[in-house]
Amino acid sequence: MLLTITTTAAPATDLGFLLHKHPERVQEFSQSFGTATVFYPEAGEERCTAALLLEVDPIALVRSRGRNSPDFSLSQYVNDRPYAASSLLAVALADVFRTARAGRCKARPELPGTPLPLEIRVPALPCRGGPELARRLFEPLGWAVEAQTLPLDEGFPEWGESRYVRLTLRGTLLLADALNHLYVLLPVLDDGKHYWMASDEIDKLVRAGAGWLGGHPERGLIARRYFGRRWALARTALTRLAELGDETEEELEPALAEEAPAGETASDEAAFAEAAAEAEAAAEAGAGAGAEAGADGEGVSESGVQGDVQGGVTEGEAEGAGAVRKARPLNTLRREAVLRKLEELGAVSVIDLGCGQGELVAALLARPRFARVAGMDVSSLALTIAARKLRLDRMPDSKRARLTLFQGALTYTDKRLAGYDAAVLMEVVEHVDPPRLAALERVVFGRARPNHVLVTTPNIEHNVRYEFLTGLRHPDHRFEWTRAEFAAWAGQVAARYGYHVAVEPVGEDDPEVGPPTQMGVFTRDQRS
Repeated sequence: MLLTITTTAAPATDLGFLLHKHPERVQEFSQSFGTATVFYPEAGEERCTAALLLEVDPIALVRSRGRNSPDFSLSQYVNDRPYAASSLLAVALADVFRTARAGRCKARPELPGTPLPLEIRVPALPCRGGPELARRLFEPLGWAVEAQTLPLDEGFPEWGESRYVRLTLRGTLLLADALNHLYVLLPVLDDGKHYWMASDEIDKLVRAGAGWLGGHPERGLIARRYFGRRWALARTALTRLAELGDETEEELEPALAEEAPAGETASDEAAFAEAAAEAEAAAEAGAGAGAEAGADGEGVSESGVQGDVQGGVTEGEAEGAGAVRKARPLNTLRREAVLRKLEELGAVSVIDLGCGQGELVAALLARPRFARVAGMDVSSLALTIAARKLRLDRMPDSKRARLTLFQGALTYTDKRLAGYDAAVLMEVVEHVDPPRLAALERVVFGRARPNHVLVTTPNIEHNVRYEFLTGLRHPDHRFEWTRAEFAAWAGQVAARYGYHVAVEPVGEDDPEVGPPTQMGVFTRDQRS
């Protein structure tokens, strides 16, 4: 299988510096399934082309055969993998051009940040969805797309068209972005991975998609196909790719269910949910120590996803060849702010109202000081996923005794909400229709009456900092408040129900538009 990258930027041979492959040399790179070769069919001052040729060893391919391989008896040896671009080519590209994908060039450090006129050709690419799908995936990224369907056999036109296309992309982009587009989208177009996927694929997708995938109009489809319809992995990735760090991607749940293959079972989903939970727990542990979990072996720069970077804070950039820029996602910053405040307030028992898939509940359980933890949500699906992530079936008895999960609605009085030191409504109130807010206030502040209530909600003034955002931050948001509107609402609720309230920023406090998230800390007046 073959892929070529051409530029006409003068001097065009600068492409060799960016790819870290000398135009006068032919270089071979061993892969677990074959050999990748890089060479330059042309290398002049006005035009330069680099070619990546992947020769697949059928015996090695059998040993690394993926679960999406065809299942007829000779499929291990008779298939299109040696001839058509697929996830195998994406893996080879990631390995051979790892430094170029990271946007680093020691010899010419100014080059990676310069957009180049590029032309990328893939002569044979499996495309389940035809040329139209190729355009839907690449055109929003700034590419002019030419996709021509290939016939099954030119000698027998009556046989019709194949599922393969000849793909040509033209555009002026950063080379690192172009390579990451290919790394993610080649297997998406093929709709198949040909190696076993574990939870570390989530980190690979998030890193490769940094700055572009979070705002892509087809990000749901991309995630589903990238993970081969492993629902738990796709959901976790969508949560991390969500432009502003919302905990769920409810809008995409119906599409995920619609495309479930007949062979996918509940046990499959549970297994993958468990793998995703382990990955998330590892990432949380890294974040709590001040740094996110490490690289996937491909040397990719770990810049944050668009939106979370702008809404979060960045850590120091290391010196030397391994320098990476790391960012804290907004949902992580929000969760940590809530945990810090609960500890400052001395809360021992906490109920998470609108707990979603249980991220805050898991963090509370990880801290022994919280002797009683509860999570309530209106969505039974969210609670089911939370139970899987928390691994209730294998949770130690001592920890399980501290936890309660139940379904309920915040607009109806419920005795189960009472008796906790603190209640948390993290990114919840904006999902409630404004006419029903009074009912929520009465249930939480008037009937349950915890000593403390923590409410976080988006600051709509900060939305201008998100390049790809149009409208509200989430399709299910009924409203979003300015800082003044939130302070006014919080003050009125506090006065009505006998609380004091302080409003605090979460995330980087922009001097012009404020923080991305605002948090109200309500403390009950003991005399009330």
